[in-house]
Amino acid sequence: MNRQRVLSGVQPTGNLHLGNYLGAIRNWVEIQDQYDNYFCVVDLHAITVPQDPKTLANNSYTLAALYLACGLDLNHSTIFIQSHISAHSELTWLFNCITPLNWLEDMIQFKEKALKQGENVSVGLLDYPVLMAADILLYQADKVPVGEDQKQHLELTRDIVNRINHQFGTPEKPILKLPEPLIRKEGARVMSLTDGTKKMSKSDPSDLSRINLLDPPDEITKKIKKCKTDPVRGLEFDNPERPECNNLLTLYMLLAGKTKQEVTAECQDMGWGKFKPLLTETTINALKPIQDKYQAVMDDKSYLESVLREGREKAEVVAQETLAQVKAALGFSKPL
Repeated sequence: MNRQRVLSGVQPTGNLHLGNYLGAIRNWVEIQDQYDNYFCVVDLHAITVPQDPKTLANNSYTLAALYLACGLDLNHSTIFIQSHISAHSELTWLFNCITPLNWLEDMIQFKEKALKQGENVSVGLLDYPVLMAADILLYQADKVPVGEDQKQHLELTRDIVNRINHQFGTPEKPILKLPEPLIRKEGARVMSLTDGTKKMSKSDPSDLSRINLLDPPDEITKKIKKCKTDPVRGLEFDNPERPECNNLLTLYMLLAGKTKQEVTAECQDMGWGKFKPLLTETTINALKPIQDKYQAVMDDKSYLESVLREGREKAEVVAQETLAQVKAALGFSKPL
C-alpha cells in the first residue's frame, strides 16, 4: 500500500527559531516514517518581501542543513530548494489565470502585511497563496502540515483544485488531488518572549522576542532572563490573563518532553526566579544535539550539496509529471 504524501516548507529568511521547530519541523520529524515526505526550502516565497541577494542563497543552504540537523531522515524525506524546480513558477502562472482576484484580496495575511508595506506592496505578496497552492499540488500531496495562520491558504488551494477539476476534469478522472490539513494541536503556535499575545516571528525587529535554534547558551540564558513575565507567584496553563506564563510553560513542556499534567504538578508553586533557570537549562540541552548535527552538516559541504541535488532530481520527476497533466488538461500543445 502506497503511503500518503506530505508537502511542507519554510522560508529561508534568517535563522529558524523555536516557533518554527516546535510548531512545524519537530512534528515533521515525529511523523515522517508514516508518510512519503517532500520538504522544500521555499526561497521563492521569501522574496515577497525584500531580501539581500548576497545572503539569500546562503540562508537556503543553512535552512536545508537545519532540516537535517532537526532529524529529517532521507529514508523518509526528500529535501530540495523550491527555486531549483522551475515547475513551481510555471504552475503558479497557470493557476493565476483561473484564480479570481477577489479570492486573493480576501486573504487575511495579505491584508495585514499590505498595511505594513503600504505603497511598496508587491504583486508577489498578493499572489503568495497561489504559489503555495502550486507547491502543494505539484506533488499531489495528501496532507499539508499547516499552522492556524495558514489554514486559509490551504482552503484557497482546495478551491483551486475544485475549480480545475470541475472545469477541465471529470468526477471519474480529476486532474488534481484535494489535500487535507495536518494540524498539530500542542505547540502549533509558539508565542513571542516579549509579548505572549503575539506569535514568535523571524520578522519581529527584536531578537529578544525569539530563541533561535543556533543561539549559543549565553544568548539563550540572556533571552530567557529578560523575557516578559508577570508578578503572580505560582505558574499555570490556560489563564487568559497570563499569556506569557502559558507560553513559557508550554515551551518547557515541549522541550522537556513532559505532559501538561506533569508540568502543572512540578511548576504550580514555583516563582519565576526558580522556573527561568529550569527553562534555560532545558532549552540549552534540547538544542545542543541540533546545533552539533548542524555544524557537522555545514562542515561537509559536498554532503549537503548531494542531498539537495538528489532531492531536486527526485522532486522534479513528480513535479514535471503533474505540470504536464495540468497543461494537457488546459489544452496546451506538447513540446515538439
